[in-house]
Amino acid sequence: MAEGPSVCQRIVQVVFEYDTPRIVHIKNKKVGLINRVIQLGIIGYIIGWVFVHKKGYQDFGDIVSSVSTKLKGVAYPNRTDIGDLDRVWDIAGLVVPPQQRDGFFIMTNMIITPDQRTTTCAEAPWIGYNVSCTETDTSNCPAGHVELTGNGMFTGNCANFSSEVQTCEIQGWCPVEQQDNPPSPAVLENAKEFTVLLKNTISFPLFNFTKRNILDDYDPGYLKNCRFNNSDPVDKYCPIIKLDTMVKEANQDFTALAEQGGIMGIFIVWDCNLDLHSNHCLPHYTFRRIDRADSRFSAGYNFRYARYYRENGTDYRTLIKAYGIRFDVVVSGRAGKFNIIPLTMNIGSGLALLGVATILCDIVVLYLLKKRYFYQEKKYMMVDDDDDLKLFAKPKQPGKLSGKYEQLEEDQTINQHSNGSYGS
Repeated sequence: MAEGPSVCQRIVQVVFEYDTPRIVHIKNKKVGLINRVIQLGIIGYIIGWVFVHKKGYQDFGDIVSSVSTKLKGVAYPNRTDIGDLDRVWDIAGLVVPPQQRDGFFIMTNMIITPDQRTTTCAEAPWIGYNVSCTETDTSNCPAGHVELTGNGMFTGNCANFSSEVQTCEIQGWCPVEQQDNPPSPAVLENAKEFTVLLKNTISFPLFNFTKRNILDDYDPGYLKNCRFNNSDPVDKYCPIIKLDTMVKEANQDFTALAEQGGIMGIFIVWDCNLDLHSNHCLPHYTFRRIDRADSRFSAGYNFRYARYYRENGTDYRTLIKAYGIRFDVVVSGRAGKFNIIPLTMNIGSGLALLGVATILCDIVVLYLLKKRYFYQEKKYMMVDDDDDLKLFAKPKQPGKLSGKYEQLEEDQTINQHSNGSYGS
């Protein structure tokens, strides 16, 4: 029994082998059509998607942005049952804080507890802790206990929160808030008529390019009176926007939003082609509500703040639980400009991608066609060092290619095997 080659012999054979592609010219209408369709698809992708849509001939730079806001408006409560709130409210009282980074807050509803001072009073019954008691049972009111969700320190006594409710007495800022839910409808619902001026300066450091959303060629009269209108080809670039317009663009209702509060996003997108004039580099404004309107717990947006004052030697404060809409300004964008490097890289990548057509057609020819066995014989050829003498001794057929190059007609059949053709 003959022994096979040893492991070392096999390693030597592998090391000293060389593979070279063999070109087989196949005249087959089906395969030729598949090849051209795939090539046309790849070329269409390169031209249409890479160069036209994605601008593969440009170098792109990231945006650097700065935003400031300026609000204007005066609101008057649309209700008469609100006591101290029944007064004129302007920007100084409704925009809290007056300036904040990349956004602003407008108060639309509130719970005000005036004239608080440090003394003893009954705790609010809705703080999330059992503070009910009676004059004879104060077990829920241990002296010195501080409930984190409460308003002060327990004194150990019981006090009247109302004519019907008794709760633990506390030492703190009294009286505590007398209601838990915001007024409905919102006290300052007509704040929707307020306007905001968005001042956005952007730059693309890579191209040393800077621009503002307030264009230098604006007419002063137009800028003073214009209002943003997304459906108007001119006013859609106006930087002065009504609050109600932003809420409507986000498919929200200002009346409902003003009652509980919420968070709105103002999105400014700059997509600039610096191969064109700078006048074509313009902002695009969109609006969307960021928080969830259907949240089951802690819905809306609110916070508390106080205004302190002293009277007759006693410190007082007015506690305000403010409900309103927080507007966050988000700026994004990029700029592109012609550069030979990405152009040549994308052209090279596209040419390499054309090789996919050859791979797919090889799969069709070698594994799917009826003549696949015939094409496999012609595609792969084993050559030893001693084969060169046999090759030169064998007469060549006139008009036929041999060796690395071979041409096959579509109707060529196989006569090399005694069992006839491999396919039709």
